[in-house]
Amino acid sequence: MSAAKSHLLICSCEKTMPLDAQAIGRGCAVTPTQANQLCGLELERFKTALADGAPITVACTQEAPVFREVAESFPQAQLTFVNIRETGGWSNEAASAGPKAAALIAAANEDMPPISMVTLASEGVALIYGRDEIAIEAAQRLADRLDITVLLTRPGDVTPRRSNEFPVLKGTIRSARGHLGAFELAIDDYALPLPSSRAKLVFGPSRDGATSTCDLILDLSGGAPLFPAHELRPGYLRADPRDRAAVERAIADAGNLVGTFDKPRFIDFDASLCAHSRSGITGCTRCLDLCPTSAITPNGNAVVIDANICAGCGSCASVCPTGAASYSLPSADALMRRLRTLMQTYRKAGGSDAIVLFHDGEHGDAMIDALARFGPGLPAKVLPLRVNEVTQLGPEAIAAVFAYGGIGVAVLARAKPRHDMTGLRRAVEMSAKVVAALGFGEGVARIIETDDPDQLRVLLDAAPMGVAAAKPAGFVPRGAKRGVLETTFRELHLAAPAPVDVVPLAPGAPFGGVNLNVEGCTLCHACVTACPTAALSDNPDRAMLRFTESLCVQCGLCESTCPEHVITLEPRLDFQAWNAPLRVLKEEEPFHCIGCGKPFGTKSSIDRVLAKLGEKHWMFQGANAKRLDVIKMCADCRVEAVVNESFDPHAAPQRPPVMTTEDYLRARDAKKGDPFGS
Repeated sequence: MSAAKSHLLICSCEKTMPLDAQAIGRGCAVTPTQANQLCGLELERFKTALADGAPITVACTQEAPVFREVAESFPQAQLTFVNIRETGGWSNEAASAGPKAAALIAAANEDMPPISMVTLASEGVALIYGRDEIAIEAAQRLADRLDITVLLTRPGDVTPRRSNEFPVLKGTIRSARGHLGAFELAIDDYALPLPSSRAKLVFGPSRDGATSTCDLILDLSGGAPLFPAHELRPGYLRADPRDRAAVERAIADAGNLVGTFDKPRFIDFDASLCAHSRSGITGCTRCLDLCPTSAITPNGNAVVIDANICAGCGSCASVCPTGAASYSLPSADALMRRLRTLMQTYRKAGGSDAIVLFHDGEHGDAMIDALARFGPGLPAKVLPLRVNEVTQLGPEAIAAVFAYGGIGVAVLARAKPRHDMTGLRRAVEMSAKVVAALGFGEGVARIIETDDPDQLRVLLDAAPMGVAAAKPAGFVPRGAKRGVLETTFRELHLAAPAPVDVVPLAPGAPFGGVNLNVEGCTLCHACVTACPTAALSDNPDRAMLRFTESLCVQCGLCESTCPEHVITLEPRLDFQAWNAPLRVLKEEEPFHCIGCGKPFGTKSSIDRVLAKLGEKHWMFQGANAKRLDVIKMCADCRVEAVVNESFDPHAAPQRPPVMTTEDYLRARDAKKGDPFGS
């Protein structure tokens, strides 16, 4: 921020919190305008700032609607709002929170990329799935807003209605797929009711394998959910029929699901980077193993992510080793730039020993707000950084905190998380192991799972004190996720208090090397063909297998593809190998073509083939021994030899001609006329 280009307005909120204008000005490089009631008695200061058209940052989020209303007459106004009250000003350490306030203000002004949206469209075609009158009653209440069909699974005695405003059918859903606006169902035991049903609904003959489509599903069956992570599936509403309040909420929600609805495209996916499969052999399955909604499915060499189903947990992006799947709210490099600004401004404003608290908006903001209003607030050295979902965090974000000079990381999650935490746990555990090995301290990266604001403060106060980097990194993260991941760990190593060259990691880590049984390797280069990142490579001029460790993502395709089974993975961070040139795993003397002298294959492999064929195969023995020369030729010379010498190296020896009856009689007669039988 610059005084010549922008305005910064800070407010003590009626003197309920101290303002360290000096620290804020030092960190943000702008002289702030101070107020005690900016939203009321001193609103004129905001209007004055609006007049010159420069960007304005207001350190208040509670009264943002007031400021936006005032700014409506200034269409060119560029407004940024940031909360420094609940995050720092309302705290028992507020007097020391000036550097934190500066850091939060600067981070809020870091540009974020626009959000791409996915549009779901519903025409209100609804299936209500139930067992009894509860489903029919829900249908009656929604019939004026939705196009209703009721499907009863294994119904008991259901009284027929006097007038059939909507169909009531029998059937059990065998499988379901899709999303709001595009559900597809497979139904067994499907049957229509008889019009003559009197005391109870009587259904006609049933059949299996019926199909149906609809825009939304209201499931009141009380059975198992139709989808994994069903509460995250757009357009699928489920309630226990015994819980009247839950049924009422589901009915209310269903009535509003008509029209078009935008949802963020949470994941950017580049199939060309995916290491899932090659040539029908499966490699990386990290995202498939973790996706809670089954939005990810195999698709040839890669996977495909259905943006309509994706619920945005970000676990796939957290564990993806190649960066094929990357989170977009925001992207990894944009989040890292905000983190960099946060950390650098904090130090510039005079802060030290920063701990970054990653949190989401729905749960984390509420916890921080409650702690500030009813408790001691956040410690001055704890810098909150909101993300869309904490499960989106990868190792690069956690490691970057320490590279940029922090001493700890805490990730705030619910006591009962909404999303599977496996991917986040892996990221935190791997990062914690690396930073501990590099001298930053033990236990300095952790997950706090609580819904109690007071417990949050206790756990933050009890955080282990890490060791800050003597010379914090200053790198600007740019580009794709894998590049940001690699750069972050390189910079972490450079900033480490006690650097080591090698850190062993757990299986599934995105870094590592390969071990090769050199004696068993035939240099067939099947592994080179399978490697999706070119970590394994050949040499067009030599019979050679080379390895670049910084490119290896531990997908396992080389290990699975190797026909000799001589490759094994070793997850690790080997900084020395990262900085080394291509490492030669195996090299052999090439075999030179006897026709043109061009090297091809390896001498040991060709000699082995020649020995086996010459000794054991009839096609290359005796009069056919010359065929062995074709094995000694490169592909071009081999074709030329076959064409010029007019022989097929794969053809069997010519058999004697078959003698016909006429041939036999002719030979017999000729023999009778020859007294010597010649």
